[in-house]
Amino acid sequence: MSNPQQLRYSKEHEWLSAAEDGVSTVGITEFAANALGDVVFAQLPEVGDTVAAGETCGELESTKSVSDLYSPVSGEVTEINQDVVDDPSLVNSAPYEGGWLFKVRVSAAPDDLLSADEYAALSGN
Repeated sequence: MSNPQQLRYSKEHEWLSAAEDGVSTVGITEFAANALGDVVFAQLPEVGDTVAAGETCGELESTKSVSDLYSPVSGEVTEINQDVVDDPSLVNSAPYEGGWLFKVRVSAAPDDLLSADEYAALSGN
């Protein structure tokens, strides 16, 4: 399992892309997707919602459990991935590509986001 080097990671197992025009993409890591098991339902924030770094903003339900979704940054949600709402298994099959969850116009990012190597050390992968 490899964590893409260009992303930043939260201790809650979310990933964040570099901002393009102030907007970053958020998803969960492959490690988190594997730990969850088969994702069968995704409750994502709504476009226009304000999310806060480290706060819950949705849920992912799997055959094993329901897990809170945390935002790694603060800002306004600009887009959700409707494909994941329609087919939540994308979170498992393509966590870093088609299984992204939402996009956010970042207003503040915490200082404790991890590099790929730091996240690998934290998650043991």
